[in-house]
Amino acid sequence: MNLKILLPTEILLDEEVTKVSAEAENGAFTLLPNHIDFVTAIVPGILFFESESESTPEVFIAVDEGILVKCGADVRVSTGRAIRSDDLETLQQTVEEEFSRLDERERITAGAIAKLEASFARGVYEIGGSSGEAS
Repeated sequence: MNLKILLPTEILLDEEVTKVSAEAENGAFTLLPNHIDFVTAIVPGILFFESESESTPEVFIAVDEGILVKCGADVRVSTGRAIRSDDLETLQQTVEEEFSRLDERERITAGAIAKLEASFARGVYEIGGSSGEAS
């Protein structure tokens, strides 16, 4: 099977695999090459696959929620965030560090948006106040 993992800004993975395991809202599942075509919403967790490459036979990917589609020999996963690792133990630490960094960026962005909204509201108020004086 060809597994392709798509993020909003890049293709994280495009690789030949022999097995894919992930988790949907109703539980974990595994796809093999002869599995019927399949579509599901995946939940945040670990997606695991066995690669045809002998150098990294087992690969783990921490994924955010997303959509998985198997059609013929193609398996496509579309998710907002994902982190790849060949070692499950280091994956947890990497995920915590990366998501912490993303959370900090989101806090900074939310603060900047709040400042822009306040500035916009002040500008509208000042325009409204000055037009009221002219009447």
